Amino acid sequence: MIKCMLVDDEPLAMEVITAYLGKITGFEIVAKCKNALEAFEILQKETIDLIFLDINMPQLSGIEFVKTLKNPPKIIFTTAYRDYALEGYELNAVDYLLKPISFGRFMKAIDKVQRKVEEQNINEPINISAEPFLYVKMDKRVLKIYLDDIRYIESQKDYVKIVTIEKEVITKQKISYLEERLSSGQFVRVHRSYLVAINKITAFSSTNVEINEIELPIGRSYKQFVIDALNY
Repeated sequence: MIKCMLVDDEPLAMEVITAYLGKITGFEIVAKCKNALEAFEILQKETIDLIFLDINMPQLSGIEFVKTLKNPPKIIFTTAYRDYALEGYELNAVDYLLKPISFGRFMKAIDKVQRKVEEQNINEPINISAEPFLYVKMDKRVLKIYLDDIRYIESQKDYVKIVTIEKEVITKQKISYLEERLSSGQFVRVHRSYLVAINKITAFSSTNVEINEIELPIGRSYKQFVIDALNY
C-alpha cells in the first residue's frame, strides 16, 4: 500500500485528487494538508511514500518545501502554472500535473509511481546480513526468516515463494537476486524456478531432488552443477 499525502490550499483540487485515488487500488490517503507547514508536521509523525503537492501556496511554496526535506518522499507536483515545470523536474519529481487534471493524465503519473516502486522493491526489498536470517516484505509486514528453516524458494515471475518448515511466504523479488546473496554452500539452484536448501534434500536423481515428499525438477542446464554440488 502506497501511503499518500495531499497538500493543496484549494479544496476543489483536493477533492479531485481524492476522487481519482478512490478509483484505484494500492494507494491510501494518510493526510490532507492546506499548506506546507502542516505537511512538514505530518512527515515528522507518519511514513509517507507519495506527496501530491501544489506549488503556489501561501507561506511556503511547494518547491521551497521540497528543498527543506533531507529525504523527501516521491513527489507529484500539481499546479495551474507551467512556469515551474523545469524546476520541479530538477527536484526529481515523479511527475508534474497541470490543473485542471484529467483522469487519464493522472493515471499516467500513477503508472510512473508504480514503476518506480517496483524498481525499488526489486533492488532493495530484502536485507541479508551476516546473521543466519533474512527479512522479507509481505503485505504490510516485514518478516524474519531463518535460513536454516528454508526448504526451497520458488520463482513466480516477479515474486518468489519461500517455503519453510512451518509456512510459505510470498514476496516481490527475483530468484536470481537471492541466488547471488545466499551462500552456495547452503543453497543450490536446481532449476530456473527453484533454489533449494542443500541440507533439506533427502534424495536426488539425475532428474529430480526430493525434500521428503516433495519432488522438484532439475533443469537440464543445471544438472551437472547440481550433482557436483550434492556429491561435494
